[in-house]
Amino acid sequence: MKGMTLEAVAKACDGIYHGSDGDKIKEVSAITTDSRQIQPQGMFIAIKGARSDGHAYIDSCYEKGALCCISEQELPGEKRPYIQVESSLQALKDIAQLYRANLDIKVVGITGSVGKTSTKETIAAVLSQKYKVLKTQGNFNNEIGLPLTIFRLTEEDEIAVLEMGISDFGEMTRLTKIAQPDICVITNIGLCHLENLKSRDGILKAKTEIFKSMNPDGTVILNGDDDKLITISEVYGKKPVFFGIKNTAGIYADHIENLGLEGVRCRIHMAADNAVQTENQTENAAEDFTVQIPVAGEHMVYNAMAAAAVGEALGLTAEQIKTGIEGMETIAGRNHIIRENGFLILDDCYNANPVSMKASVDVLDTAKGRKVCILGDMFELGENEKQLHYEVGSYLAQKQMDVLLTVGALSTSIAQGAKDYRKNHAGAYPCSVHTFTTKEELIAQLPALLKQGDNILVKASHAMEFPKVIEAITEMTQE
Repeated sequence: MKGMTLEAVAKACDGIYHGSDGDKIKEVSAITTDSRQIQPQGMFIAIKGARSDGHAYIDSCYEKGALCCISEQELPGEKRPYIQVESSLQALKDIAQLYRANLDIKVVGITGSVGKTSTKETIAAVLSQKYKVLKTQGNFNNEIGLPLTIFRLTEEDEIAVLEMGISDFGEMTRLTKIAQPDICVITNIGLCHLENLKSRDGILKAKTEIFKSMNPDGTVILNGDDDKLITISEVYGKKPVFFGIKNTAGIYADHIENLGLEGVRCRIHMAADNAVQTENQTENAAEDFTVQIPVAGEHMVYNAMAAAAVGEALGLTAEQIKTGIEGMETIAGRNHIIRENGFLILDDCYNANPVSMKASVDVLDTAKGRKVCILGDMFELGENEKQLHYEVGSYLAQKQMDVLLTVGALSTSIAQGAKDYRKNHAGAYPCSVHTFTTKEELIAQLPALLKQGDNILVKASHAMEFPKVIEAITEMTQE
């Protein structure tokens, strides 16, 4: 790893180096917090977690060929190199910041209340048409996951596309200090993590902390249809690049054609007068183009526009941007379509908040045939959590949903919202509503509630463990 000598690492994390002068100048080959993933000449950072203490695995890491370990404890009699620190978690972040600074690489940082992952996937698909790209995997978007993602970078990588998730004030400041993004993308300011952030204004304040350690000569790309983001007039003296459908002042989309669960077609206008000028930009980058996004949901148009803005900022042509968008693939838990033995399952169960829940309902509403919503509790919504669930139910009842199945104490409010809307609106679509306390109760009743040919949305907060529901549906069809 470039520049990652034990001496440099110890200095970066303000640690005490124990070992020989000869070892001090050696570079580590890789860095991990998982003893099972240690590589020869690698570094193991021992972190004390809720379930296990990494310090218990230091000896096994040396036996596997580790060059050095980071430890909060003194290791009496240890002759192999180690660095003693006050906090291994802080050391993890300090070391990642050092490594990021050592690499000649562009970083795209992505945050927002909804759509971070799908936007990240779209941007990475576009940039891969020209560059070697590393992107965040899974949920590695927090103060542990982000450093581990950065440690995956090599000198061959040209661009890192990093998802940055938070739930409280100050977290984004710490994340952006590590990532030092050249391009910042904010997807929207919605209702999430309200327990700590309290309001959309609080969310805006917390998300825009991403600007604090960004490259001051870099680029800010914002959703111009978001009433909070549109208030940002400049960052470090530069006007942001806006994208939108209603707001046509920057990059915008029109001629939107919903293709149901097969995706969305639209025309993207690159608005050359608002484009980012870089030394790499080509004369063709600002051309308008028509694109078919292969992922369901009109909200994907926003992801495509964000990716187009990033692509243009980094010198891609319109054709490269179009090819990248059309070639993107979905991932499990994120608007992922599963066709299994007569069912079409919309797997969007990685996480949920009111905005994303309604967006997923909109996607399912485009399906042909019977439509089933399996919805679970949404967490971290603060004191208005029941009302926010209720509003999702009312919204759902305005669509043509055939069956609503809810799981969890909070989700009974989704069911009640749907029932009340139907009661108060004579013309409402006749949706059948069922509530369950646990997902095990739901799973036991699925054979009686589902029919061959059903289109099924499965969505809840991550802690509800709804992938087990999807597994039960697919196994049920295989009997």
